[in-house]
Amino acid sequence: MSEMPQSIVPLLENMEALGASDLHLKTGVPPAYRIAGDLRRTTLPVIPFNSRLIENLMEPLIPPGRKHIFEEKGGLDFAYLLPNGDRFRINIMRSCDQMHASIRRVKAQIPGFEELRLPPIYRKLAEETFEGLIIVCGVTGCGKSTTQAAMIDRINETQAVNIVSIEDPIEFAFFPKKAFVSQREIGLDVQTFADALRGAVRQDPDVIFIGEMRDRETLLAALQAAETGHLVFCTLHTADAMQALSRMLEFFPPDQHAFIRSSLANSLKAICAQRLVPAIDEKISRVPATEVLLGEGIVKEKIREGADTDLPEIIAGGREAGMRNFTVSLAELIEQGLVFMDIAMEYAPNRDALKGLMQGIKTSAQTLVHRVKRTGTS
Repeated sequence: MSEMPQSIVPLLENMEALGASDLHLKTGVPPAYRIAGDLRRTTLPVIPFNSRLIENLMEPLIPPGRKHIFEEKGGLDFAYLLPNGDRFRINIMRSCDQMHASIRRVKAQIPGFEELRLPPIYRKLAEETFEGLIIVCGVTGCGKSTTQAAMIDRINETQAVNIVSIEDPIEFAFFPKKAFVSQREIGLDVQTFADALRGAVRQDPDVIFIGEMRDRETLLAALQAAETGHLVFCTLHTADAMQALSRMLEFFPPDQHAFIRSSLANSLKAICAQRLVPAIDEKISRVPATEVLLGEGIVKEKIREGADTDLPEIIAGGREAGMRNFTVSLAELIEQGLVFMDIAMEYAPNRDALKGLMQGIKTSAQTLVHRVKRTGTS
């Protein structure tokens, strides 16, 4: 495309061919795609300032009756579905009195654990956990939603349960398999997460899927649901498990921390953190490094006592149970020939610890030679 299309649809359809995760429309620059983690400008014309180009492209996608929210609040989240089944999570915002748009592509098919290269503990959690709280955390764009979708869909395939999701907006569409599924979108089906959660516990759910934990009221409702026999999934925008615990406490004043710690200790089943690391194979693009904290007895005790600083050591020593830290995960990715060692070092929270694990492991160049010899490909 050398000319700006009159519809947004060609730009969205092009994302699959390019392997793009995101599309950005901003005034003063051409449209840009995020490919393998990097923003790349297209050869399309610059979107001029003080034009209605972005508004004209986005207006047909905005759900009826919701544009006033953008006009009142300066921002709006919603989803859009192409005929091929690809969904798009869309955020429009006002910037210098101009509309900007950030669009995330969500694949039509929900990938499985093997395709996502997640360790076996994720499957085990989905198949063997029937109540409590499972948190998936990571920075923006690290694949949290996709990981949760894989876990939810595994439950959908294997268990005759009632699943209620609360999302803003709905990303993956879950079609009932063995389970029954109801998906509710904030702003379309219900006004707030808290309202939806209060309603969910009266809808006879076995599994409740919360798109994101955003505030005190939502966290309290999630903890209450988890403590009363439901399996609750949620996401948090934190880099690791320790930050996830801190973030949840930050929602509350200090005099309530003991109560929240007690509730978390009673209900927590797992915190699964992830970050995406550039892969050797360009076809794969990126692979997840993972950290998993399981809510076992000693972990519950440490959370209740406020001894969070002891948890990294417990994670490091809990590999037999399925716990893992980023250092171990990165070492596995290097050994599997998925990630160069020097790239892994850039993403390692503790480079010395990773070096210690990788004594005798090849450098990135040697890793590539080894992979070529083993597979016969370059």
